[in-house]
Amino acid sequence: MPHSSEDKKRAITRLRRIKGQADALERAIEAGADCAPLLQQIVAMRGATNGLMAEVMQSHLRETFGAGADRAVGGAGGDHDDGVEGVMKILRTYLK
Repeated sequence: MPHSSEDKKRAITRLRRIKGQADALERAIEAGADCAPLLQQIVAMRGATNGLMAEVMQSHLRETFGAGADRAVGGAGGDHDDGVEGVMKILRTYLK
């Protein structure tokens, strides 16, 4: 779970958005919507879910590695934020 209150607020906002998208998808299915709009809604939910996953992972990495992140992800002397961002870039690419 995200550690800072700002990270928690962002996660809750994303969760509410995903819940709204899921509710809209359920209503569309019940109403007998065509496949194309349903698929578009599913893709939007996937993007929102992946975004939430990325934020939670980033928060976890920052909390886990903290000041020692330079050694854990990039060797001595590196900037830990750069190391965390490098890992997040890989994760975001994977989640796309």
